[in-house]
Amino acid sequence: MVVATSFGPGVLGRLDSSARRAGSVTRRNVAALRSAYWVVVISGFFEPLLYLYSIGIGVGHLVGSLALPDGRLVPYAEFVAPAMLAASAMSGALAESTFNFFGKMRYMKLYDGILATPVRPMELATGELLWAMARGALYSAAFLGVMVGMGLTRPLWALAAFPAALLVGFAFGGLGMSLSTFMRSWQDFDLMGTIQFSLFLFSGTFAPVASYPAGFRLCVQLTPLYHGVELIRGLTTGSVHPVLLVHAGYLLVMTILGLLIAGRRMGRLLLK
Repeated sequence: MVVATSFGPGVLGRLDSSARRAGSVTRRNVAALRSAYWVVVISGFFEPLLYLYSIGIGVGHLVGSLALPDGRLVPYAEFVAPAMLAASAMSGALAESTFNFFGKMRYMKLYDGILATPVRPMELATGELLWAMARGALYSAAFLGVMVGMGLTRPLWALAAFPAALLVGFAFGGLGMSLSTFMRSWQDFDLMGTIQFSLFLFSGTFAPVASYPAGFRLCVQLTPLYHGVELIRGLTTGSVHPVLLVHAGYLLVMTILGLLIAGRRMGRLLLK
C-alpha cells in the first residue's frame, strides 16, 4: 500500500509537470500572436470553402448523387463537403507544423532558448502540436458551421465529426513536425507542397476510391488523408460502421509516431 501510494503521486506529479511545460510552449505562441496572423488564418479557411462552392455545388449539379459505403445515395455536395473539412484540417495543421515550425527551429533559433529551460524536446514538440491544432480547430469549427447552415449535415453529426477533424489535424501536425526536422532548406518544402496537393486530389475527395484502378486504389488507401476523409464523411453523413474505428486508429498511430519522431529528432539536432 505504501509503495502504491508513493508511486502514484510521483507519476502523476511528473505527468502534471510535463503537461505544464508543454502548455507553456503553447501559451508562448498565443502571446506572440500578431494581427497579420489572422489574415493568414482566414485565407486558409476560405480555400476549401471555395472548392466546396465551385466543385461540390457547381459540378454537383452535373454529377448528381454518389453512393456511400453503406449503399445510400447522397447529393454530390454532401459527398464532397466532409472531404473539404478533412483537407482544411490537414492544411491548417501542416501550415503550422512545417513552415512556421522549420523557421522557428532553423532560422529564429527559438527552440534553442526554450530547451535551455526545463522544457524537454518531447514537451516542446507536444506544445507545438497543440498550437498547430488550435488553428486546425478554428478551421474545423467554422467549416462545420457552414455545412450545417447549407444543410449538408445535421447539427448532432457535426458535433460528432468535430473530434474526428481534430484527430486529422493532430495526425498531420505530428507528421509535419517530424518531416520538418529532416528538411535542409526552404526549397525542400516544394516537394512537400506537391505531395500535399496530390493527397488533396486523390484521397477520395472528389470521387469514390472504388472508381480508381485497383493498383492506384491501394496506394490511395494507404495515405493518411484518405482515412481522414472516410472517417469524417462517415460521421457527417450518418454512415456509421465498424471500419470507422480502423480509420481513427490509423490516424491515432500516425499522431503518436509523428510526435515521437519529432521529439527525438529535435533532441538530436538541438541538444548537442
